[in-house]
Amino acid sequence: MSNDQRNQPATRIEPLSGPLRGTINVPGDKSISHRAVLFSAMAEGTSRVMGVLDSEDVRSSIACVQALGAQVSLEKQPDGSLAGGITGWGAAGPKQPDAPLDCGNSGTTARLLMGILAPWDITVELSGDASLSTRPMRRITAPLMKMGVRFEPEGREHLPLRETGTRRLRPIDYEAPMASAQLKTAVLLAGAYAEGTTVLHEPARSRNHTELMLPEFGVPTTASDLMASVEGPNVLKAAEVRVPGDPSSAAFLVCAAVLAPGSALQVENVSLNTARVGFTRTLERMGAQVSVTRTGLSGKEPSGVIEACHTPSLRGCEIPAQHIASLVDEIPILSLVAAHARGVTVFRDVGELRVKETDRLAAVIEGLAQLGVDAWADGDDLFIEGQPDLAVPAGMRFDSKGDHRLAMTWAVAGMTAGVPVEVEGFESVKISYPGFLADLERLTR
Repeated sequence: MSNDQRNQPATRIEPLSGPLRGTINVPGDKSISHRAVLFSAMAEGTSRVMGVLDSEDVRSSIACVQALGAQVSLEKQPDGSLAGGITGWGAAGPKQPDAPLDCGNSGTTARLLMGILAPWDITVELSGDASLSTRPMRRITAPLMKMGVRFEPEGREHLPLRETGTRRLRPIDYEAPMASAQLKTAVLLAGAYAEGTTVLHEPARSRNHTELMLPEFGVPTTASDLMASVEGPNVLKAAEVRVPGDPSSAAFLVCAAVLAPGSALQVENVSLNTARVGFTRTLERMGAQVSVTRTGLSGKEPSGVIEACHTPSLRGCEIPAQHIASLVDEIPILSLVAAHARGVTVFRDVGELRVKETDRLAAVIEGLAQLGVDAWADGDDLFIEGQPDLAVPAGMRFDSKGDHRLAMTWAVAGMTAGVPVEVEGFESVKISYPGFLADLERLTR
């Protein structure tokens, strides 16, 4: 590590003061929170939303829809979530904003807005921070251009982009080149206003929050594992949305409990959408003591309890390509668990990690190498050779690359090993889980 790296600001993460024990609720699901805000802004009337995640990414969506004319009245609740009313623009459509829409670090905000703006004859510039401006957008602009939307500069892959919509959107039957809930949602939101049926096919199953939520806003949606369609034209109608806990946030607590001696943890009121809890099945295959119990519904989203206990003996396993979409955001923390397992763990076809907030594939390999763990990529496959007796040296300094998932992963590496570590860019956890450290501390009391 260079002197320049050591001079960068870092957060010192102290080890856990004891086992993780007890019951906890995690913040609202980020994907569902974005959709609750964005769909309410599109709708006719005032929607009531509860349990919305208060994070920088969701705040980006709120700011953008306000700039487009939605009236947002959300207040902080005692549990840290946001709740209140959102009055949408409905059939009148969004107004021409006075300035470019700043999507911050939020790929969900930028990509879903492209579909939301498609049916309206206004020109809007979408921008983002340095990280978001490196992430691929052609996957979204390509199908929307087939529907009649214009993007400038023509052919550009990244933000900033200017989008000009049209009230004469054409429905399409589209074969998506990758499994992407953001791509699927952008096309369905545009298709809801097109004259006819818009169909999207995908090569593997992606998150289905949009298909579950759109009917709540009065838009019938047909869906199967690899296909979703919508019949237009429609206007969304106000609805009530209760956001369950985020399983991606829960994954970091669950994995910490699996690794920290003496731990026994319950995460309650968390989304158990099958497209989101692939990490629990992977942990079970590794031999971890993890269980899932469904207790109810939040709207049409299944919710319940995830339980996890310390598991001293873990084994490597192979995660096939068709399961990656259900755990893609959890691969960094699952990689840390795999580093403690006996044998080799293989994540197949994880090339999508290269175009997240940072190149997560390279960053995971780099961080595990610091721990003395052999990890490598062969094409788009990630291999990790675990060490059951892995010891984390004191004084380790990790670079999160400004990526919230990596920041939490490297924090867990030190906390569960009983040694302090430093994590550069740890403040990025505000993107999805601002109270991460406080929740872990609460569970050790």
